[in-house]
Amino acid sequence: MCLLGATRSEWEWGVRGGESSAVKASPLTKAHIFDNHFHFHHNSVARRSLTPAHDHHGRLETDSRVRWARQQKILSRKKRDLITIPDSVTTVETKPSAGPSPSSATKREAGSKRELQNTRVKGRPRSTDLRFVLNDPKWPHMWYLNRGGGLDMNVIPAWREGVTGRGVVVTILDDGLETDHPDIVSNYDPMASYDVNSHDSDPQPRYDMIDSNRHGTRCAGEVAATANNSLCAVGVAYDASVGGVRMLDGDVTDAVEARSLSLNPQHVDIYSASWGPDDDGKTVDGPGELATRAFIEGVNKGRNGKGSIFVWASGNGGREHDNCNCDGYTNSIWTLSISSATERGEVPWYSEMCSSTLAATYSSGAVLEKQVVTTDLHHTCTTSHTGTSASAPLAAGICALALQANKELTWRDMQHIVVRTARPERLSTGGEWRVNGVGRNVSHSFGYGLLDAAGMVRLARSWKTVPPQRRCELAASTPQRAVPPKSSISLRLDVSACPGVNYLEHVQARVSLSATRRGDLRITLTSPAGTRVTLLTPRQHDLSRAGFNSWPFMSVHMWGESPLGEWLLEVSNEGRFMAGPLSQWELIFYGTETPPQDNDASPESPQFPEIPSWSGTNENNHLPPEPSEEPKHNSIDDDLALVWHDSHAIREESPGNGMAGSGCATHAVQAPHKCLECAKGLHLYDGRCYASCPDGTYAGEILERTSRRRNLTILEAGPPVIKRQGDNKPTASEALDMEPNINYTSPLICLSCHYTCATCVGPHNSQCSSCLDDAQIVNLTHVEPKFYCYPNIILPQLNDANWQYKVNVILSIVLFVCGLFVCYVLSTCLKKNYGRNNYNDNIKVAYKELAADDKHQSALDIEEEIHKAIIDGSDSESDDDLRL
Repeated sequence: MCLLGATRSEWEWGVRGGESSAVKASPLTKAHIFDNHFHFHHNSVARRSLTPAHDHHGRLETDSRVRWARQQKILSRKKRDLITIPDSVTTVETKPSAGPSPSSATKREAGSKRELQNTRVKGRPRSTDLRFVLNDPKWPHMWYLNRGGGLDMNVIPAWREGVTGRGVVVTILDDGLETDHPDIVSNYDPMASYDVNSHDSDPQPRYDMIDSNRHGTRCAGEVAATANNSLCAVGVAYDASVGGVRMLDGDVTDAVEARSLSLNPQHVDIYSASWGPDDDGKTVDGPGELATRAFIEGVNKGRNGKGSIFVWASGNGGREHDNCNCDGYTNSIWTLSISSATERGEVPWYSEMCSSTLAATYSSGAVLEKQVVTTDLHHTCTTSHTGTSASAPLAAGICALALQANKELTWRDMQHIVVRTARPERLSTGGEWRVNGVGRNVSHSFGYGLLDAAGMVRLARSWKTVPPQRRCELAASTPQRAVPPKSSISLRLDVSACPGVNYLEHVQARVSLSATRRGDLRITLTSPAGTRVTLLTPRQHDLSRAGFNSWPFMSVHMWGESPLGEWLLEVSNEGRFMAGPLSQWELIFYGTETPPQDNDASPESPQFPEIPSWSGTNENNHLPPEPSEEPKHNSIDDDLALVWHDSHAIREESPGNGMAGSGCATHAVQAPHKCLECAKGLHLYDGRCYASCPDGTYAGEILERTSRRRNLTILEAGPPVIKRQGDNKPTASEALDMEPNINYTSPLICLSCHYTCATCVGPHNSQCSSCLDDAQIVNLTHVEPKFYCYPNIILPQLNDANWQYKVNVILSIVLFVCGLFVCYVLSTCLKKNYGRNNYNDNIKVAYKELAADDKHQSALDIEEEIHKAIIDGSDSESDDDLRL
């Protein structure tokens, strides 16, 4: 069991001096991926670890021959077939080959092979084209190729014209390929095969008790199973060469994907992939930096400059309410994304809806609907291949037929031909069909419709290579905006000119948006021609707080339209938590300056000039973009606009062509050549120069020396400079910091307002000067001016809260006063009662004291009278004695 996110004992690195330098730097170098990019394994590092090997990584980076190095992390990648009840899989053993196969010792005994028959595929389909008969046993059951009446992929007319894929090479990127399968062996191409997991040239799958590695062999049979050999089934391009790359039967890393996608690009014409990130309704993931580079190398240099063709399964996350625009592989402009349709032309239960799907082919559906027939492990045949895994190889085979008809087709030509020939008429209206601005039917479930093999072949024969691809990028100067619960915001971008792009192909909306619960968000985009597409649907399982960081949501629904006019982006929050702020959204247009074909009409647009040109300045004082270099035929711009997430940036090693004008004094060396320093009097913001700060920002200043260094390290975002021991020479930015502090002029910059403000005078939420359309400015204190912006939807609740607060304060005061009054009354009563009791007690004491005094006085009087009587008596006695 793999540890997702754990590191491997493998590195990707770039070197100076090519392969010889790589071998000198490390004798453990495994493989060369593309120019100056190598893959190696370190024996002294644990094969898997939860902690990176910092010591070894540091030594690599300090080596003078190593330009960069990156330790590989384990990724989660899943095959896009549907495994419900394993025992229900139908496998029919084909006739044995003439001799024992090289890998026969590793296979199960013949007696252990299952021979389960599915009753619903017995008998010949009623609509089979009886005029075209093959002796392959399963040919009558291949309903998606032979039932006629416009209800199949229309391959038989192409076969009748002699187009069977001969001379075209297709490779299957998967879990291996049974190279000695009797229905594949005659078309097997070892030059289109490799085992990335085991690092050898044999892609033979690893066998186990549950045949978990059958996926690649099944996909290969759909493409190039041999016809009329009395074995199993028939491939769509049954004379094409087919190879396999074993890359899913082990730890999948960025390097594994890059090596697979870049296998022998001058020999392989078409790469078919039926896998991707988890279709669990909560994952947002795409190709890493190396895999992205492999795509770029493939479309620019593959097939001698005509471009490799990458066919990708759109995904099986329908049951989890997943959206394939959250899959960076199908959401890419370089892949031909294919979805599925059931036998009845309905949307399958597993299908994902998204705006990047280009077309569809037939595949499995509900329980009682037919599935796809193809080769299987152990020299057998199956009638139960399922999901979008079965759709992508069918599309790859049809593309092989078109390539045989015209070997000069480029990767973009193939997409143009698919758009023009796909048939929507036999598919269900449940696909929610719409008509785009040039009159084509398009659906989020089926793209432009079912692939038409004969139609593609016939159009390919007369096809003229499309003009060079041009690219135009426009950023909306929109302040950061929050999206309250159960509400939505609308953002508009007026495109008055888009140099070089008059006829659209792909449109990307690059969005940076935070969210408390990412799955509550819905994003739609409406073109000037009125074509409305859903870039993101709510995903109930996505509880992530990560949001989207410069994620390029892609749409093919505006194909052929003009970019000129007003574009509308709507962001809805269908949950109960606050979302936002929306800090960035940009539109990236890919297309051509002239019509793709000579007979194409101009796209309908109310303000469509023949050749638009820049005049004056754009809105918000934005200076016009710099002129771009004339692209080479079939090339694309390789820059940071193609970022999937933070760790997937594409960086150039050499300076660009030096962008001129636009008020910029210093440009970044690396693409996309953002401005680092503006001319005097201009404000720098987000790598561009403005005469005055745009809405959502305020003017500020920073110290000259620190500003230059900050720009060099943040805006340029280049690779870190690693100093070697003994090298004490300061870098350019360090030398600048050591300069004496003379009277520099502080550069003008624009700093972002708080996300609640439309305009502001400072960074805090209490420094707003104006609010957005859905908010009002409020001053909550009379002591000092503090102006806050509160959404209109919250103001009633805020007023209620203020009213309740005031009522509570008043009630508190009243209760306090009443309490004081009650206390006063009680204290008074107590005092009175206490005083009366004291008085009575004092009276009693006084009486008692008085009585005691009276008694004492009476006693004294009596004593005195007795004493007096005694004295008187004594005197009488003395006189008597004298007389005697």
